[in-house]
Amino acid sequence: MLKLLALVVFLTTYLLADSKVEIYATKMESSKNIVNASGGVTVVYKDYFLSADRAVYNRESGELELFENVRANQGKEYQLLGKYAKLNIAKKERIFKPFFMLDKSSQVWMSADEGCAKGKDFSIKSGVLSGCNPSDPLWKMHFSSTSYNSDTKWLHIFNARIFIYDIPVFYSPYFGYSLDTKRRSGLLSPAMGISDIEGFYYEQPIYIAEQSWWDLELKPQIRTNRGAGGYSVFRFVDSKVSKGEFKTGYFAEKDDYFVQQNLAHDTHYGYNLLYSNTDVINQWFGTSFEGQSSLYMDVNGMNDVDYINLSTNDTTDNITSKQVLSRINIFYNTQDNYFGTYFKYYQDLAEVNNEATLQKIPTFQYHRYLDTLFGDHLIYNVDMQANNIYREVGKHVTQTDLNIPITLQTELFDEYLNVSYKAYFYAQYSKFSGTEEVVSGEYNNGYFARNYHIFSASTQVSRAFDSFTHVAGFGTRYTTGGAESRDGFYEDNQNFCSDPANQGLKRCEFYNISDIEEQLQLDFTQYFYDTTGSQIIYHRVAQSISYDKAQSSVGELENELDYQITKSIKFYNNFFYNYDENSFSKMYNQVSYNGNGFNVSLSHLYKDTFLQPTSDTTPYTSYITSSATYDYNKHYSYNLRYNYDYESGLKKSAEIGFLYKKRCWDFGLRYVENNRPILNETGSSSIYDRYIYFTVNLKPMMASGGAPLFDYKLPQTMQGL
Repeated sequence: MLKLLALVVFLTTYLLADSKVEIYATKMESSKNIVNASGGVTVVYKDYFLSADRAVYNRESGELELFENVRANQGKEYQLLGKYAKLNIAKKERIFKPFFMLDKSSQVWMSADEGCAKGKDFSIKSGVLSGCNPSDPLWKMHFSSTSYNSDTKWLHIFNARIFIYDIPVFYSPYFGYSLDTKRRSGLLSPAMGISDIEGFYYEQPIYIAEQSWWDLELKPQIRTNRGAGGYSVFRFVDSKVSKGEFKTGYFAEKDDYFVQQNLAHDTHYGYNLLYSNTDVINQWFGTSFEGQSSLYMDVNGMNDVDYINLSTNDTTDNITSKQVLSRINIFYNTQDNYFGTYFKYYQDLAEVNNEATLQKIPTFQYHRYLDTLFGDHLIYNVDMQANNIYREVGKHVTQTDLNIPITLQTELFDEYLNVSYKAYFYAQYSKFSGTEEVVSGEYNNGYFARNYHIFSASTQVSRAFDSFTHVAGFGTRYTTGGAESRDGFYEDNQNFCSDPANQGLKRCEFYNISDIEEQLQLDFTQYFYDTTGSQIIYHRVAQSISYDKAQSSVGELENELDYQITKSIKFYNNFFYNYDENSFSKMYNQVSYNGNGFNVSLSHLYKDTFLQPTSDTTPYTSYITSSATYDYNKHYSYNLRYNYDYESGLKKSAEIGFLYKKRCWDFGLRYVENNRPILNETGSSSIYDRYIYFTVNLKPMMASGGAPLFDYKLPQTMQGL
């Protein structure tokens, strides 16, 4: 019967607990306890599938030997190749000569003279591994021995030597790597650099993840000429609806560097706490409210700006802002009502201390959402806020605002015309406290109340043509003031603080009342869409006409244009024209191109406040930003960035670089300039940091797009290149 079949199947079953070995072959010879199989031998054992040209199986010892073209697959993840394999089912031992293993998920392969496995543990001697093409790997790692566990998927490598195109570039007595994405403790990729001022820079991150709900990253660093310090990041998920992150750091300057650079502090330290909870009331207080409650915290503290700038070797991550904001927001929201409490704390890094900086701690808000009466023709809502504006020295105030708009609306002429009338009631009360060493003005408790009116009419029409659709809208809005009442602080400072020239003075820092101009606002809006529904042109023109004799009769003209010239080219313009000054008060232009591998953007912002210049301030802003990237092909990409403050004549930042990407590695080179603020004994200043960054990512062992591996810091300058 066997001769009549094209395939002879031999099944041998060896029972060991729940283990079963199945052997299939087209030819088989059996003598006592020895089975010889040949011709397309296939062995199935648990999730292993093995094939070879020839096999010998010993029923008594449980040993299975495979010869020539040995191939082994474990599930969908691993593939092993060799000329000889020996499996002991009883002892759960496996030997492969020579040894070749491929992890299919990560595409990491390993080749060695011999590989041994017992249970879930692999032991390999004297081999090589890589994530590149085995026939001609761009990079490879030679080792004297390795051990690997298929459950933990952690690979221990000893005496590792990394080669790039057969050129040795790195040696480590030990290297550990995970073949899956599960978080586990260990060393992360280091960061290195060199600078003529700061010396050699080295940072070695240490990652600790002992439990699933938290991890900790420690980042000690040394700058041989400057000092040493460390930063840490603790991340946690304490419930299904909440998570957080706590960062802290400390850096100590060397005495010589501290004196030479004239720094304000010889140590830099700080912290940052991020936390969010999307159901805070129900979770913390055991309630079952149907409304949405949330807590958001972003709390920061530091003694100077270098705490942030020393946390990384990439100057593009450095901050240029001189003010740090801490926020805590808590709210409860229902379909009809909103309750919120906010805390805002500002730290001015340009000041040696923060005593005179105004804070908002806290703000309370109640908001009643839009509600309707009389068939949606009458709409109203209520908003109330109480702000405690505080500082350690000088005057501070508690201001309470009440805003109630009521809208009456309807449609006319078969809904072609929409008309509405809106009545606003607004009130503010201020209660002052604190004392001043030098009196800057009168701070009597007082209130301000007013009502004003807005009449609106608008229409929108559209028409479809063969190749596009045109939508046009016209609108007009008439605003006029109503009754006003004031006393105390608002009456004492009305004339003085209403003058725009005085609004920046300390006496007016709590005066935030502006007059309601009687004016007519006209606007025209139009859209053009192509046949696919994509927007081609958005255009808006707005003009205000004032009836206030103290103001110019014609307000600023606003024009906004967003024009998709082609599928690749886009132009955006927004300007405000002042008729009294015969000049633009604001002009913003941006042109961009995205196509054929290029992504280019160039923009310019110009502003003029028309105020008189002083020794410390200028009425003008003129800022240029530009960026460009070019993907030559799937391997090569280039980038360029340049930002320039034309008014001050300072280059803010610049960058040029390229990145070479392959399936198994990335190599990048960047030159970066960054205008970095510093705090010294005389106050705030800035210098240009100039770096050359080298990026090498050996994938998949290193994540693509990560921090640069090495940087070289060029001498600092006051103007850059």
